[in-house]
This record gives sequence, structure tokens and C-alpha cells, in this order.
Amino acid sequence: MAGNGNVRAPIGGVPPKPGNTYSINVKNFISRARALYEHWKKHSADMWGSADALAIATPPASDDLRYLKSSALNIWLLGYEFPDTIMVFTPKQIHFLCSRNKASLLEVVKKPAHDELKVDVVMHVKPKGDDGTGLMDAIFRAIRELSRGDGNDSQVVGHIAREVPEGKLLETWTDRLKNAKFQFVDITGGLSDLFAVKDDTEVMSVKKAAYLAYSVMKTVVVPNLEGVIDEEKDITHSALMDLTEKAILEPTKAGVRLKPENVDICYPPIFQSGGKFDLKPSAASNDELLTYDPASIIICAVGARYNSYCSNVARTYLIDATSLQIKAYEVLLKAHDAAINALRSGRKINTVYQAALSVVEKNAPEFVDKLTKSAGTGIGLEFRESGLNINAKNDKVLRPNMAFNVSLGLQNLECESESRSKIKKFSLLLADTVLVTEQNPEIITKCSKSVKDVAYSFKEDEEEEKPRKKAKISGSENYITKTALRSDDHVVSKEELRKQHQAELARQKNEETARRLAGDSSGAGDSRSTSKTSADVVAYKNVNDMPQPRSLEVQTDSKNEAVLLPIYGSLVPFHVATIRTVSGNQDTNRNCYIRIIFNVPGTPFNPHDSNSLKNQGAIYLKEVSFRTKDSRHSSEVVQQIKALRRQVMARESERAERATLVTQEKLQLAGNKFKPLRLSELWIRPPFSGRKKIPGTLEAHANGFRYSTTRPDERVDVLFANIKHAFFQPAEKEMITLLHFHLHNHIMVGTKKTKDVQFYVEVMDVVQSLGGGRRSAYDPDEIDEEQRERDRKNKINMDFNHFANRVNDMWQLPQFASLDLEFDQPLRELGFHGVPHKTSAFIIPTSSCLVELIEYPFLVVSLSEIEIVNLERVGFGQKNFDMAIIFKDFKKDVLRVDSVPTSSLEGIKEWLDTTDIKYYESKLNLNWRQILKTITDDPQSFIDDGGWEFLNLDGSDSESGGSEESDKGYEPSDVEVESESEDEASESESLVESEDEEDEDSEQESEEEKGKTWDELEREATNADREHGVESDSEEERKRRKMKVFGKSRPGGSSGSSMKNMPPSKRKHSHR
Repeated sequence: MAGNGNVRAPIGGVPPKPGNTYSINVKNFISRARALYEHWKKHSADMWGSADALAIATPPASDDLRYLKSSALNIWLLGYEFPDTIMVFTPKQIHFLCSRNKASLLEVVKKPAHDELKVDVVMHVKPKGDDGTGLMDAIFRAIRELSRGDGNDSQVVGHIAREVPEGKLLETWTDRLKNAKFQFVDITGGLSDLFAVKDDTEVMSVKKAAYLAYSVMKTVVVPNLEGVIDEEKDITHSALMDLTEKAILEPTKAGVRLKPENVDICYPPIFQSGGKFDLKPSAASNDELLTYDPASIIICAVGARYNSYCSNVARTYLIDATSLQIKAYEVLLKAHDAAINALRSGRKINTVYQAALSVVEKNAPEFVDKLTKSAGTGIGLEFRESGLNINAKNDKVLRPNMAFNVSLGLQNLECESESRSKIKKFSLLLADTVLVTEQNPEIITKCSKSVKDVAYSFKEDEEEEKPRKKAKISGSENYITKTALRSDDHVVSKEELRKQHQAELARQKNEETARRLAGDSSGAGDSRSTSKTSADVVAYKNVNDMPQPRSLEVQTDSKNEAVLLPIYGSLVPFHVATIRTVSGNQDTNRNCYIRIIFNVPGTPFNPHDSNSLKNQGAIYLKEVSFRTKDSRHSSEVVQQIKALRRQVMARESERAERATLVTQEKLQLAGNKFKPLRLSELWIRPPFSGRKKIPGTLEAHANGFRYSTTRPDERVDVLFANIKHAFFQPAEKEMITLLHFHLHNHIMVGTKKTKDVQFYVEVMDVVQSLGGGRRSAYDPDEIDEEQRERDRKNKINMDFNHFANRVNDMWQLPQFASLDLEFDQPLRELGFHGVPHKTSAFIIPTSSCLVELIEYPFLVVSLSEIEIVNLERVGFGQKNFDMAIIFKDFKKDVLRVDSVPTSSLEGIKEWLDTTDIKYYESKLNLNWRQILKTITDDPQSFIDDGGWEFLNLDGSDSESGGSEESDKGYEPSDVEVESESEDEASESESLVESEDEEDEDSEQESEEEKGKTWDELEREATNADREHGVESDSEEERKRRKMKVFGKSRPGGSSGSSMKNMPPSKRKHSHR
């Protein structure tokens, strides 16, 4: 779970420069230095190796997440990590060998140390470029002056044996120290025991870290898991890790009011499932999808730090668990509680592990060999404090204010009855952060681990939801908006124009989809894809290449991809690519027929290509049929033609796909040819790995961009040929100005594989007012500050705009003309709010894309790749609706943008219409995965049944007659057909059919009824009821019914008569 690593200022990064608001806490330094000297003196022989001096060398700063004893001592004693610094403690002196800036920061401890501790602090300031050997010799002389008192002239120097020297300074120090003829002892044990017992400040830091950890588990991890499982989404373990890490680094996302600069992760959050479990502390989240099938196990672990003090919590979640999994978890839970209860002052650490082991031996002896060999470790400045492992051998005594990560697991268990490999093997893990007190141990990660809170059963929930889903449908079918009863000539005319355009788009879209499903790549919509014209399709170059005819019957030639058809006594060859469909059937007289339909240019599903336009007078064969008595031969020929056609189409599809690939070439640096365009002080997303980020420079070279920082391994090349879309978004209502590149092929940014690379600058600095009171709007300082911010923002926007324009000029050169590149700028006035991933974002169209470039992960959707857009949950009374974007590549998941405000509906419709994108509307969310599977499984039925018109709920019965069968495969996911009665069966018919019935009824209404108010319609319905001898409803019931019609009551709240939700004009016919 944790590596070892440096921490960040102020929780342990590079010390601040003079003048910074951070400073050393002198009081803490004195109290902890006193504790160090007292512990050293008391335990000199057994823990400190009778050392005369303690030498601790802290290595240079690193971006890796790691824990070092030297860094821990820096933070514990001084409040910061001092990289590239050497500390030497003698009984009367403390020597610091460091740079000038660090020495000036340490000056504040000199006088208090002399007055309070009678210890002199000696500074050895190393100038730049000096190797420090002279200063080291001075420290060695101070050590040699120490008197042993035992007759031995060789002094003993204590050091941290396991830490390897890093950097030139530490390597020189280690070499010279070894040659100084001192004796050496390892003082790791002494430091561990010194850090083990926390003071009040440290205890509070551990508690705050634990509060953050379990808050993230409760408010971020668990809701995310439940949402993913409930909505059956696909998400990787690493994606969950990223979401959780962000919540730790931004505590407000978990509802925790801690300053972000004081918090950090202990390790990247861990998510494991699918039969692959690692309970070691070094485990990591992989890129595989989260598994939540029945009998699945999900392990989640979260570690957070506050002021460099660590905490940890881990939980195991069971999905429709088996009896073995429940039993194993209950045993582990008892063992974990027993271990925590045994953490009492005065006891030995090994009794804690023995308590857990005894529970397993008593309740489930078969699990003893599966129990982890350790029940956790001490925790504090280090995630794993050495010397405090909770195992069967550690006999150290527990003391108050010790903190432990109690982590216990059962590993590599097997369900013998389970055949699925991802479910067969499983492991369980529980971990909590616990404080040892004078009395009972205190669990400070207060996150539930009881069986009822971690075991989920979704089978029962699905059965209970069926009638509820059905009720919602029946209650929402009859909403009628007020606008349907009004007449606004301007709005109607505009809407009519849009409907006409959408009808034309629907026709074109159905034709394009049909071509693509039939295997014609000309409908792919990607300008980079290529398709064969009719001139490219040649079966035989000359007559001599044709095979000698054996007989005048239908034959196939697989080698030349041809079909030979007997026409007027001769075999005529046709390339298989010219055949659209082939079928065979048999009549009552046992005559077998082979019917072949050809692709004819100019027909709705086969547009003219360049060759057919040149020969517009050509005559094409559309269809041929052959009759035979040989049923076996007929069947073989049909199968051979179909197989050959599939083979050719698959090859052509692969060829078209390969044509879209961009070969990565080497970046050609500008060199002496020209000065590269440059933008400095930019940040990159996704960021490079490592804890400390630094800005870099973006340069435009001969054939691409290069982004680099001062670190040699942080470099990214973005080639012009690999750029699919380029965006420039100035800061208007956002805090950043950015350049964004959406790529054809993935590239690596550090260790991350990505298709989106962004370079940005924050236009405003985050300023925190230290004064509690409000400042006047006319405060001159406030006005000047706002003006400076505006000037800074305008300058950054102008610099980015200038860079983008210069690059656009470069892209106009002949060698880049084929790339068709230009910086696109989002159109804010067309933007709308929505939830494309997990959080709400402002989504903005551009001339060629739909983008969201502020929140990560980014959203970039090419308009040319969109098949259709379905606007879902559109209905009267709805505050929000969802937008489902279906791509031309049906293998891609449908993109959902949820919770779009209804106020944006008209604007989105207008934008979709002007960009020639066909959209549909539905009252429910549809199960697109099942719909696309149905289409791809039987594309011909989809084409024959009208294509996407099953989504058109505005069509009349005459337009969609006979569509009942075809709509069965396209029912929304919420529809459940489970009733046997006629009334219930009618309620569970497809949404398309029920809408058509409403349209038919509405057409039967008279013109007089369309203009009448609801009160008039109510009176007419009452009179009609009386005429047919039906008792009138009470006034109260009429009011309730009227409220339901207007949507003021909750739809679907009752499964009773659907007539109560009908308008009066419809309800009066139902009484007959």
C-alpha cells in the first residue's frame, strides 16, 4: 500500500525560503530535542548502540512517494524536511551541514537550544559549487574530541544503516566518514522507539488524517461503488483510484474542512476485484474493470496524511455473497475486533496477533493457514514504523499514545462450487487506525464494517423494482403540456421548419446507416477513410483469366472473389463486392430459387461514386433469380456466396481501418532553420508522475510540438500528423487559459497513456484573505488588485492567442494542407451544463466538436462521428433531461450527458439541427447496449423496419403501422413485461406504440376541443358520463385527477386505473 517517499511543504517538502510565512516551531524543537537526548541517554546501550554521536544525512528531494527515517526525523524535530542536509548530534552540540538558505532558517533555534538544553547549534554553510569536504573535516574533529571514558580512543558513530546515500554531497560524506576510522552502529531501532509514542500535537494530526481517510471511504468510495454497480457501468480499478486520490487531495469533495496544503495520500488508493488480490502493503490498483458479478469481492483501501502523519482504513465489500464468503468474513471480523481489543497499554505486541489467531482457530480452523502473518504495524510519520510489526514474535510493550494500523486478512480462499475464474478465488481484508490509550483502545477510522453494511444483495432489489418501474411508465404516458393547447405562429413556424429538416436528416441518416451496416465504408463519415469505387472492383482483367466452364450453373471463384452466373447460355462473372444480398427459398413444388440483388449506384442505399458519375448512361443489373430442383446445390451456392462476401467485406473494413492509423515519426527540431514558437510557464494535463510538479515550455518545431520541463525525463512530443482536433480556450469565466490537443493515436505522458493532452496557465493566483472582516468595494487596494488580475488575464489570453495564430499560419503551409488543422475555439453562448462523467461541467460546442476541457477527465466528441442524439427523460414537469450520443461505430459505448437543465433543451435542439445531427426525444432512458446489440445482430431487420424511426414518437399510426414487432428489440430498459392480464399487458406495450395511440386519439378530437380550457373539457366529460348513466365523481376526486393531468402529483404513485391520468376528452370514451 505504500512505498517510501518525501513529503511536501509544509507537511514535509523543501523548507521555505527566508521571508516565507512558514517558520520553525521553536517550542516543538526544544521539547522534542530534549526527548531525543533523554531517550538517547536512557537507552544508549540497548537501542542506540552506545553511540557517541548520531549522524543523520537526508538525501536530495525526490518526486517518488517514499518514507525515510532521516526525513521523519527532520519533520519530527524541525517541522520540515531539509533535503541534502547532514545533522550530527553530540552530547553538547548539534551540527548542521547545509546551504545558506537552510542555515538562515535554522538560526532561530541557536539561542533557545543553548539556553534550554545547554547544547550549541553549529552551522556549517556549504557554498555553491563546494563539495563540503572541509566542513566535513571540522565535524569529524568535533567528534574525535569526545572522550570515550573507557580507554578506547575510537568513537562510535550511529547512523541509519538501510538508507543508501544519494547525491554528490551524501556520497562524499559517506566515503569520508568510513575513512575517518570511527566505529559504526545502526540507530534505526532507537529512532523507531523515539517516534512510537506521540505527543498531543502528533495525536491530533493522526486523528485528522484518520478523519479524512474514513470520510473519503464513506462519502466518496462507497457511493461511487454503489452507483457503478447499480447502473452496471464499466470502470477500471485505476479510474476509481484516481477519483479517490482527488477526493483526498481536495478534502471538500468528501465534506471535510481541512486545508488542502496540509493533506496528502499515504499511497495511491487501492481497489481490487475479479479474483486478483494482493494483501501486501505494496499492492496497487490495476487497469482491469471492476468486477461486481454475483459472488464478487471488492477490496478498497484508503490512506491519508495530515501534516505528514499517516492513517489507513480498508474494507471488503461482498456482492451477492456465497455462504462460504459470509462465513469467512464473519470470522475475519471477529478476529479483527479481537486484535483491536488486545491493544492495551502494558501488554506485549505479540499478544495482539495471538488474540486474532485464537479467534480463527476456534471458529474456523480451516482458515488458519489463510490468515495473514501480520496484523499490521505502527503508524505515524512513516506508514510502517519499523520495530512495531504486529506479529507472533514482537515482544515490545505497548504504551499509551502509540498509533497502529491494524490490518488483518484472509488470502487465497476458494469457492469449490464456483466455476468462474474471476470468482473462484477470493481474499478479504480489514484495516483500521487505532490509538492505544490508558484504558480501552480508540478506533479513529469510524467506518462501519458490519456484515449488513458491506454485504450487498442486488437480486432481491431487481425483483422489487419491476412493478415500480412499470408504474412510472403508466403514470407518465399521458402528460400534456400547456403549450400544446396554445398557438404561437412564430414558434410553430420555427418548429415546423426544424421538423422538416429533421425529417430529411432522418431519411439521410437511415440510408447512411444502412450502407454502413451493409459493409459499404463510404458511409463511415470519416474523411480519412477510403472506399473502393466501382472502377476498383474487377473480377478478371481479361477473358482468358476466367476458369473453363464445367456446366451452366451458378458457381463461385474464391481465388478471384467472383460469382459466375449463367445468363443466355454463357457464364457471366460478377465481383462479389457488387452483390448486396443473396437468399434462397423453396416453393410448394420443391423448386429452389436463388435470388441475388446487386448494388446499383444511384439508389437510396447506394450513392453514385466517382466512376458511376463518369458513366451516367450505363445500365446496371439490379436483380437476378435462378430456379433449380437441386436443393443441396442451391443451399451450397448461397452459403458460398455469403461466406465469400463476408470475407471480402471484412478485409475491406480492416483496410479502411488501417488507413486511419497515423504512423508516429520523429520530431524534427527547428535547429538553425528557424526560431521555434514558444510558450513558457505552462502546466500539462495529464500531469507527469511524482509528487512535486513544475511548469514547462511548449515549443512548435518543424513537424510537431515539444513540451519539456527542467527535468530531463519530463518531455512530451505531439506531432502535427497525430493531432485530430486542436482547441484554444481563453479564460473568460474560468481560472485557466488552455491549448488542448485531441489525438488520433495514443501517446505516453510520463507513465499515462492518453489521447488528450492539455497545456494551460492559471490566470489568477489563489489568494486567501488573512483578515476576517469584509473589505469595502471602494477600497483602493482591492480595486488595484482586481485591475492587476484583469491585466494578467488579458496578457495571458493575448499570448496564447498569438501563439495559436502563428501555429495556424504554419499549418497553412503546403506540407500540412492534407492534415486540415486549425485551432478551434469553443462557442460559450451555445454551452450548457451537464454531467458527462461524475461531476457537473459546462459543456461547449465548437465548429467540429462538443467539448468540456476544464474538468478532468476531458470530453471531446467529434461531430462527424455522431450517428444520432437521443434526448431522454423529456417531459412536462421535468427539471432536467439526459442526452445520449450514439456513435457511428456501434462498438463504442453510448456517451451519456446526464442532468442537463430543461432550460437548455431548445438551444440544444437548435444547435443539433444547424449542425445536421438527427435527434430524437423519449420520455424514458433507453437500454442502448441492448439496442445496439440487437441492431448489430440483425442489421437487415433494422433496415427493413425503418432504421432509427422506432425512436420517432411523433409519428402517426399510419407512418409506423406494423412496427409492433420491430419495436420489441428497442424497448427502454425500464420496461418490464410481467403481467398476464389484458389491462397490465396493454400498459407494458412498447413506448412507441403507446405514443402512437395518443397521437391517433388526439387527431380524432374536434377543432373545438383543441381550443377549450380544462374546465370546459371537464364539464363536457361529466355530461357525457351522465348521458351514459355513469355516476359523476366527487369534487375532491375531480381535483385530484386534474392535478395528475398537469403533473402536480407524482406519476406512477399507484398502479390503479390509468383512466385517472387521462385528459377528460379521452376518459369519457373509456366509460363505454
